[in-house]
Amino acid sequence: MAYELIAAKREEMGTGASRRLRHAGKVPAVVYGDNKDAVSLTLDHNTLFYALKEEAFHASVLDLVIDGAKEAVLLRDFQMHPYKAQVMHIDFQRVNPNQKVNVKVPLHFVGGDVCPAVKLQSGSVTHVATEVEVRSLPAALPSFVEADLSAMSAGSILHLSDLKLPEGVELVALARGENATVATATGIAAV
Repeated sequence: MAYELIAAKREEMGTGASRRLRHAGKVPAVVYGDNKDAVSLTLDHNTLFYALKEEAFHASVLDLVIDGAKEAVLLRDFQMHPYKAQVMHIDFQRVNPNQKVNVKVPLHFVGGDVCPAVKLQSGSVTHVATEVEVRSLPAALPSFVEADLSAMSAGSILHLSDLKLPEGVELVALARGENATVATATGIAAV
């Protein structure tokens, strides 16, 4: 899914200026990276607040329109109010379409309800990880990685190396030599 955010450059800086923006229904933001100067921005609060509730928004390349000029960016950080449903600040990083980027993407677990550990061995499947860090070109960036649990039996473990990735996408942990656990299955093994 493609996301397009409309932003405007902001001239006033500081705590008081940010407070006035938030009171007017805007969110202070900054975009940086790709060997360009950082630019301070304002965005509409409600549009951003509801977009942040969507999983794909956090792991997708976004189109940020700044005063009519479109830039490809990634969401890097955001701060929420401690008890109000209010976005306080958000950071974006520009992406170069020819350079690989590291992004954390969520795991989608499938087949857990039909795996032998659950169906035949009175067990359960425990999800150890909920997201993985991938490295790819921005155009090949997946919005999620699917973890197939349908073959898991009691006592089996699903590792990062067992995940099927789209072409051109690699796991950062595997490149570092770490093959972490993604899910485990418990149950009564057949004797």
